Amino acid sequence: MSSTSDWLLWAILAAVFAALTSILAKVGIQGVDSDFATLIRTFVIVIVLSVFVVATGKWTNPMELSRKTILFLVLSGLATCASWVCYFRALQIGDASKVAPIDKSSLILTALFAVAFLGERPSAKDWLGIALVGLGTIVLAIKR
Repeated sequence: MSSTSDWLLWAILAAVFAALTSILAKVGIQGVDSDFATLIRTFVIVIVLSVFVVATGKWTNPMELSRKTILFLVLSGLATCASWVCYFRALQIGDASKVAPIDKSSLILTALFAVAFLGERPSAKDWLGIALVGLGTIVLAIKR
């Protein structure tokens, strides 16, 4: 298990791979329905993650998980599916340089939901950064 000090490295790697996802997907969805492209991408994820989980010995019996855990993982999966369908559709018809930042503005909603539902309390500096992301999203969304 990683130490809590490793979160920044993993977050940076997530951002790099998310950026690559946008660029590779934009090229890959040309001439293909965005929903079908999302399905292909999902198959790749399932296969690669399955191999990874088994190879690293992280597989456990899902029937041993609590109902609450299963419920929230299923709800998270449904939200991810909806996000991907919307993202790929937007990416197919819009510029990646505009779609991706607006998609990533979900961090504003994440912060608000974390406060409302998880009891988290971002600092003033955190709120400033969140507000700047919101401002950047508005600037991107304004038509020229």
